[in-house]
Formats: sequence, C-alpha cells, structure tokens
Amino acid sequence: MANMWWIVAAAGAALVFAAAVVWRTVNAHLARAEYQRCRKEFHRQRERLEAKFFELAAASGKPRGLRWTDCSFEDDVTYARHRQTGELCAFVAVTIAFEAIEGGGMEDVEAVGNLRAATAVFRLDRGRWQTDGRAIFNLNPAEAIAYYQDNLVLVAQEPARA
Repeated sequence: MANMWWIVAAAGAALVFAAAVVWRTVNAHLARAEYQRCRKEFHRQRERLEAKFFELAAASGKPRGLRWTDCSFEDDVTYARHRQTGELCAFVAVTIAFEAIEGGGMEDVEAVGNLRAATAVFRLDRGRWQTDGRAIFNLNPAEAIAYYQDNLVLVAQEPARA
C-alpha cells in the first residue's frame, strides 16, 4: 500500500512537470506569434508613425534654440521589451537636420548645420503603435538599448521589410 502512494505521488509530479513544459511551449509560441503580428503592424503603420514622430519632436522645443528641418529614418528596426511592463518598443536610427531659431541664442554656432544622429523611439500601447517624439541623441538603436539595459531587453534587430 505504501508503494502505491509513492507511485501516485511520482505520477502526479510527472503530470505537473509535463503540464509546465506544455504551458511554457504554448506560451512561447503565442508570444512569438504576438511579436510577429506587432512587427507587421509597425511596418504597416510606419509612414504615419514617422510623420507623427517628426511632428511631436519638432514641437518639443528640444534642443533649445533649434528648429527641426528634416528627419531621415533608416530602414532597420530594433525591437526591445521593457523589463517590468513587457511593453514592446521599436527603435529606428534617424539623421536630423536643424536650423537656428532667430533670437534663440544659437545663430552664431557653426555646428547648428551639422546633421545629428539619434534613435527614434516608438512603443506599443494597448495594441497600437505610438510615439511621443522622443529622440535619443548620439546613440544608435543597439547602443540605446544597451544604455538602458536595466529597463530594456533586446528582442530582435530586423530589416524593415516585413
């Protein structure tokens, strides 16, 4: 009779282990499918997102004394997740051109006309891609994610073609 309880306990443990393995496999598959859906949705909305990024970034008043005149987006997209919230983010390298605002104190600075490298930040908010016009200056997407590694984990770096 005592052997029977050991057999039942071992079978129960094996069943729990098998259920955990199946759950992890199914959960990983669903996460991959959700990521692929979100990635395709980003590329589908990319033109709108880039226009919104430029509009918001240009209106931000940053950098002070400069007006955004152009923003060129690279094709590649790097994806990361926020470690605490799981929120998916997309990072795109950009090249930004500025001009001095009259009376803004930057008119005599020679470097104003230099193109600036930055990373544009986009985030998935309740299933919809958004941007707040945030640019991380002087870092490419991989460097930006590495810089914020306490908060972000790299998901993938992919060419723009969906």
